Amino acid sequence: MKEEQGINRRDFVGKAATAVAGFMIVPRFVLGGKRPDGTKYLAPSDVISLGFIGTGKQGKGLINSFLGTNEARIIAISEVYKAKAQQGLDRIKAHYEKNPQSGKYGDVPVYTDFRELLARKDIDAVVIATPDHWHAAMAVRAAQAGKDIYCEKPLALTVKEGRAMVDAARKYNRVFQTGSMQRSWPEFRQTAELIRNGYIGEVKTIKVNVGPPPTPYDLPAEPIPDGLDWGKWLGPNEPVAFNSELAPPLSKDVFPNWRNYREFGGGMVTDWGAHMFDIVQWSLDMDNSGPVEVIAPDGKDHPFLTYKYDNGIVMTHEKWDWNNAIHFVGTEGEIKVQRKKIETTPISLATKEIGETEKHVYRSDNHYKDFLEAMRKRSKPICDVEIGHRTASVCNIGNIAYRLNRPLQWNPKKEQFKNDAEANALLGRPMKNEWGIKL
Repeated sequence: MKEEQGINRRDFVGKAATAVAGFMIVPRFVLGGKRPDGTKYLAPSDVISLGFIGTGKQGKGLINSFLGTNEARIIAISEVYKAKAQQGLDRIKAHYEKNPQSGKYGDVPVYTDFRELLARKDIDAVVIATPDHWHAAMAVRAAQAGKDIYCEKPLALTVKEGRAMVDAARKYNRVFQTGSMQRSWPEFRQTAELIRNGYIGEVKTIKVNVGPPPTPYDLPAEPIPDGLDWGKWLGPNEPVAFNSELAPPLSKDVFPNWRNYREFGGGMVTDWGAHMFDIVQWSLDMDNSGPVEVIAPDGKDHPFLTYKYDNGIVMTHEKWDWNNAIHFVGTEGEIKVQRKKIETTPISLATKEIGETEKHVYRSDNHYKDFLEAMRKRSKPICDVEIGHRTASVCNIGNIAYRLNRPLQWNPKKEQFKNDAEANALLGRPMKNEWGIKL
């Protein structure tokens, strides 16, 4: 019996050789190159090459976040404001000087036309940190150029532009992470898992406090500063007068106020709403859908902008005690959550450990590493483009209701309003021919 179970040296050598051969004879994409579907293979040890489009207030933070992973390098940037381009270069150089183990700083070219950056074959992915009116035009072209994409939230200025971004990512097999990084934070993951597992019972109402909708652009003209290509900043939009609120100088270290104007952003409804409405969508397991009705404030039955989901849940956009926060009310408890803070009723739920056999959401502890890992695996990251689009749509249809000042019926499958041509006309917008989106 013992002899039958044993293995002699000749058999061992033969089987070992077979094992080695089996290990070595693998598809080419395992060793580098391209997968059968044409996508580039990245080994776990590969340092991913990034191109940055936009290096202003948000972009400079993202530079730190991506370089801080020690899994990526920035090899090119595109920026239309010379001072902000230099700011980006200085930040990249400072990282390598402070962290020599990460590598050495090399010359990083600056392009004022992002299409030149996209044409580079050595760039694996782009990070888009521009004003919202540029997102779709850039992301669609990045997908067509074979780049994976990390795009800041809110994903799109209009519903139709968001859908075009999803379609482009799918058509060209791109990994696409939306910059809704709260999904990689523990207090929001805890919220989603508590709700999905029924710890506050059946959710009845939700209050979301995120600030006002946008207004039409009406700022007075100011001199265009040296080093800013104002035409390229406007891009897809018709010309308007420059004002420094849209593109402040470096001496004014603030988030620019372009986001408050309808032509460029969606006000706080999309700016902070893209974070907080996103957590609502996640918690309700609505990442592929959305509300079915949105009602403008009427001073009567609906004092606040009100969303209704098909399951009866009512969500309002209203002020309450916490800023930029969500208040979930269920039949058996409540959850209040904002960044770095969660309070629950019962109190014990805030630190409740969700069991292995219970429902869990996608877990990420680092939004940037999650994107890079998804690139290597060719998988969907925690905030895939469809998720980002659906959240942006919740925000955008809310802004349309505010603008028209009346109730609207929404079909989340068709992504259209029911029997309302005026509302449906606002699902897209005119774009200059050079920047129109074609798939």
